[in-house]
Amino acid sequence: MAPQHHPRRARIAFSDAAAKQLENITDEAEIHALDRALVVVSVDPDIGEALPGDGAGPQLRQYTDDFEHVRLLYWVTALRTVVVVAYIEV
Repeated sequence: MAPQHHPRRARIAFSDAAAKQLENITDEAEIHALDRALVVVSVDPDIGEALPGDGAGPQLRQYTDDFEHVRLLYWVTALRTVVVVAYIEV
C-alpha cells in the first residue's frame, strides 16, 4: 500500500511592511502566537475571510485567531504562496 501524502503547505512570504513589524517582536509568547497563526494559514490559505476590494489588485484576506489574539492580512498567489501583507496584532 502506497503511503498517503498530506497536501503541500503553502509557502509564507512577507511584504516589507510585515517584515519590519516582525523585527520589532521580542516577546516569546507573541512569536509563538504568530507562528501558530502562520501554520494555520499555510495549511489552509483560504481559511481567512475575503476583504472587500475593487478587483484591481490581489484579493486580500484576513485571518483572525481570537484564542491567540492574532490578526493577519494576506493574499494568496496563483502558485499558492501566502504573502503576509501585515502582521496586525498579538
